[in-house]
Amino acid sequence: MDKRIDNYITKSADFAKPILNHLRKLIHTACPHVEETIKWGDPAVTREGKILRIIAAFKAHAALNFWRGQELRGGETKDEAMGQFGRLTSIDDLPSDAVLDACLEKAAALAATAPTPRKAKHEPKPAADIHPEFVAALGASPAAKAALDGFPASARRDYVDWIAEAKQDSTRAKRIATAIEWLSEGKKRHWKYERC
Repeated sequence: MDKRIDNYITKSADFAKPILNHLRKLIHTACPHVEETIKWGDPAVTREGKILRIIAAFKAHAALNFWRGQELRGGETKDEAMGQFGRLTSIDDLPSDAVLDACLEKAAALAATAPTPRKAKHEPKPAADIHPEFVAALGASPAAKAALDGFPASARRDYVDWIAEAKQDSTRAKRIATAIEWLSEGKKRHWKYERC
């Protein structure tokens, strides 16, 4: 049991709480070896790292989505909401426990036998060309250069691209001065938006 899901259910609309609690109890009865987690902000159940199902509560309905739902229900779905069972506004909208148990068992079997889909790898972007004025400014500030060199490639590229995109010399000069100041403090380009 994951405490985050307790919080999710507590914060859900009153109509959704009995639906979510019922589905949660049912999954742990039918498949006792599953793990609860949060995926994309919604309660999910996994088995050996593979998602079995996700439940979600919205303002006016809840949804039950089996991860491989098309295979599970033979392509039969209701189109009016996320998930394979349409808009759920009360426990009465759920199929019988026997139907849900069968779906859960089939979902667990699919998850156990199916390979995890692999994301296609992309070629890394080539290193960006650093503007000569930025190179000179970094040479004059060892602390800024050390910070930039210590950042991951994407964070370095943020600074390099920002300076390269300047259309006027005066804009580039201001950006270089700002970059040197922030880098001397060890800040990434988008430091204002980072979580503390």
